[in-house]
Amino acid sequence: MNDDILRSLQADQIRFLRVVWCDNANVIRGKAIHRDAFGGAQEGVGLSAAQQAIPVMADAVAPGSGLGPVGEVWLVPDWATLQRLPYAPGHARVMGDMVRAGEPWPWCGRQFLKRMIGQAAGLGLEIKAAFEPEFYLLRHENGQILPADTTVFAASLAMDLQHGVINAIADALSAQGVLIEQYYPESGPGQQEISVCYTDALAAADQHIIYRETVRAVARQHGLVASFVPKVFEAAAGSGCHLHLSLWRDGGNITGNGSGALSSTTQAFTAGLLTHLPALMALTAPSTNSYRRLQPHFWSGAFRAWGYDNREAAIRVPSNPAPPSPTHIELKTVDGAANPYLALGGAIAAGLDGLQQNLPLPEPIDCDPGTLSEAERSARQIDRLPTDLKTAIHALRQNLPLTQALGEPLAQTYLAVRQAEWDAMKDLDLEGEVRMLLERY
Repeated sequence: MNDDILRSLQADQIRFLRVVWCDNANVIRGKAIHRDAFGGAQEGVGLSAAQQAIPVMADAVAPGSGLGPVGEVWLVPDWATLQRLPYAPGHARVMGDMVRAGEPWPWCGRQFLKRMIGQAAGLGLEIKAAFEPEFYLLRHENGQILPADTTVFAASLAMDLQHGVINAIADALSAQGVLIEQYYPESGPGQQEISVCYTDALAAADQHIIYRETVRAVARQHGLVASFVPKVFEAAAGSGCHLHLSLWRDGGNITGNGSGALSSTTQAFTAGLLTHLPALMALTAPSTNSYRRLQPHFWSGAFRAWGYDNREAAIRVPSNPAPPSPTHIELKTVDGAANPYLALGGAIAAGLDGLQQNLPLPEPIDCDPGTLSEAERSARQIDRLPTDLKTAIHALRQNLPLTQALGEPLAQTYLAVRQAEWDAMKDLDLEGEVRMLLERY
């Protein structure tokens, strides 16, 4: 912390500086430094190494994680991410990187994403990204979890009913430098979507942490619970968190070829995503609850396929009303249970493997793959993606490009955390899952 930052925190009367990380279970955690100790904040705060081996349902180390009661790491502030919290006066937040003995710690998800960004740079590529979160506004009533309203998709009535909380969320995001593009009520009762602008890959993951923290805090101040759980209500739409990716070189977007189709570079990158998608889903759809959302005919991307403006394909290539088009690709099999650093880092690793292997991209699909026969899907290289977390975990265990990208320590611990969650939650009904996860994500 330099003198300018210290003086700024003192001038803003900041009492606590929250140093924040997102763990392998996608729980956002933090330790706060009091203003009387700001002078030593440069070194960060100490953490038990075992903190990265905690599953979502209990403060207990996952079996087989490779971590235990011995070991300390330092959560070191990245001062470029420092923000005053508009929803928590007197508090500020900074993202932390896990460091041990002065070196990046292999179990750190944020450091993993940095490595993948570096590998892309080594191939002359810059990755830009944005997460597109959906969330529910809910209320507790007589022991039940109920939606904040009962409106339908894009209903202007929903905008009127929720304008107070939505305005407050938007103001708080803007105050933290998050650029908002659009807002509309989503398909489910009480479901919302506030989309934000793309940015550099690391900033996009940081931005998603800011987004989640802000939405939940502001909703609480309005007497509501905001939840990013993938599937809250059996008979209502699930919440995705689609990942938008674009490839850049020398300051220019090279996602398209200039003639309305994907460039050869993007084709190979997209082929890598498709090839590794069953394993990648252990990172992008990592909860038992995730697979309640990923169903055919629900626009969630249940089949391994891609297409232009096809919302049933796992990878959609959006078109623009005017050139240039396309400018990015959309991975739909991502949800609010995913750690954004691991999900985005994993997606980059899969895409880069496609580039390095020069993998061919199958033909795009222009229909709902769920309406095709098994024989038709087989002929078009389309198959059903994992239908439960157990299958995705197994696929990741067997996937060398992704586990090697994660590195042996992080891969071992991450898989142990997810296995522990599968073992604990595989027999829960939807109500039990939601009760457990509602305020984790």
